[in-house]
Amino acid sequence: MFKNILLVMVFAITVIACKQEKEIQALKPANYFDVLNKEFTGDLAYETTSFVEKYWRVVGNTGFNKSVYKIAEELEKSGFIIEEKATSNDSLTYRIEKRPLEKPTWESVNASVKIVGDSTTLLQHNTNRNMIALNSYSTPKEGITAEVVYVKDLKKLKTLDIKGKIVFAETSPYRIFNQAIVKSGAAGLITYSNPKYLQPEKNTTSIQFRSIPLNEKVKSWAIAMSYEAKEKLKATLKVGKVVLNVKIETNIYPSEELTIVADIKGNTYPKERLVFSAHIQEPGANDNATGVGVALEMATLTAKLKEQKRFAPNRTLTFLWGDEIVSTNRYVKEDSIRAKDIKWGISLDMVGEDTEKTGGTFLIEKMPDPSAIWTRGNDKHTEWGGQKMKLSQMKPHYLNDFLINKFKEQGKHANWVVNTNPFEGGSDHVPFLKANIPSVLFWHFTDQFYHTDNDRIDKVSKTTLKNVGVASLASAYSLVNADEKTANSILKDIEKAAIARLKEEQKQSKLALSKGDSLQTQTAIITAWNDWYLKTAITTQDILKDNGAFNSEVKNTQKVIDSVASKIIGGLVKKNSSLTSENK
Repeated sequence: MFKNILLVMVFAITVIACKQEKEIQALKPANYFDVLNKEFTGDLAYETTSFVEKYWRVVGNTGFNKSVYKIAEELEKSGFIIEEKATSNDSLTYRIEKRPLEKPTWESVNASVKIVGDSTTLLQHNTNRNMIALNSYSTPKEGITAEVVYVKDLKKLKTLDIKGKIVFAETSPYRIFNQAIVKSGAAGLITYSNPKYLQPEKNTTSIQFRSIPLNEKVKSWAIAMSYEAKEKLKATLKVGKVVLNVKIETNIYPSEELTIVADIKGNTYPKERLVFSAHIQEPGANDNATGVGVALEMATLTAKLKEQKRFAPNRTLTFLWGDEIVSTNRYVKEDSIRAKDIKWGISLDMVGEDTEKTGGTFLIEKMPDPSAIWTRGNDKHTEWGGQKMKLSQMKPHYLNDFLINKFKEQGKHANWVVNTNPFEGGSDHVPFLKANIPSVLFWHFTDQFYHTDNDRIDKVSKTTLKNVGVASLASAYSLVNADEKTANSILKDIEKAAIARLKEEQKQSKLALSKGDSLQTQTAIITAWNDWYLKTAITTQDILKDNGAFNSEVKNTQKVIDSVASKIIGGLVKKNSSLTSENK
């Protein structure tokens, strides 16, 4: 009897263990979000963000390099092997690329600004770590004591006697450095130029970081001010002559540029890859310690899932950390053969915001589409801004709508707001696009602490880090393992997105016509969107090579899109005729 009971117990335990093992290994496209929402905790992303944001990171300086080696340490814990020690059988590898810097690196150490005769300090580095303009040299230990000259009209700068004095101006120090310092011999600069979107009258202590040219001959300096300091200095100047004592300590020294690259090798098409890039340099937490942290947890979690045989990528996943735009540009350009097989590029920049504190929303900056030419309806540029583009600059590709759909899915799951903005540029997605590699930017804006010394860890949300990480990985896994089913699903989504966009543009065009805009312009807009989506449909053929049946499906989708566009244009012609008749 006892033996029978024991056998039953062993059998039950075995069944349960097998069931649990089966559940653990069941990572499929249908449940990517369910599994990843359990596995991606955000802990490592947040911990890494907290580590990196402690440092004012410039390429080659102490904080930048410590961040690189922190990434390497965590990669090794997760099973990544440094390339020089790896064998052909190792699928988790990383390397640290080292290059001599052409110019010295820079780091801030300490600074203070005092109004002579005032017992209080105007600015202090330990509470305003952005006050020293990048590339500033140290003053003597006792500081520089000199009269302040307020230059309201910058056009008069070259006519003023400012030699040996401190120039105060409400502009970027870079803009006036050459005239004030090099040509006119000013002792230094103290400036204010916080844009309105930072809400300076509310965030009175914020200083948005500034820079000056690195000039080894004059070895001068500049101080950037908060709104509070600027107002106090102006008020004091109204009373009479003001003398400042400025003490600055910085380190400027030769160094090397580090870039760290991690690869999770694909099984079927190892040369084809998706590249996630996250830049390390910048002084803040959200910008861009969060990108560094999210990318690291994405890489380590994928390694874990791969080692547990729960996920097997067919194409390679690459993670790149380095100097914004510079490292990505080099990665794309230095190896033309490798570049041909980069199928997608994604920039992780400012991806962990606590939007209740910072404002704005999570954004997917789209590849160039007609919304970057005709921005209307729900499409809006951010305060960062973008230049109006031309039709020749458009980049039709399924990546836009594919990622929007994936992120909206996580948004629905987590009650998380996901929006988009037309292409604006300015981050690691640009080098990919210039090389005709599909690429988008993940970021947040508007951020009232953007590039300021109040962009600290308290403005970071672990929940946001998780949401971005989960949605990014679900998207990446779908792409690197894309097959015929994936291609057909994307094609159907492209058809839906095209029709929805065309109908929205129809609505906007009708409004425009009723306000007197030209029919020619409105038909040009519809035609541009039609053309963009017709070409976008073709790009799905890249997923499947020489698949005749799928290519026929692409043509059918194009016919549907083109038919909708033709009907819309016909309707606009009729509406315009009706409006013209009414106005006669």
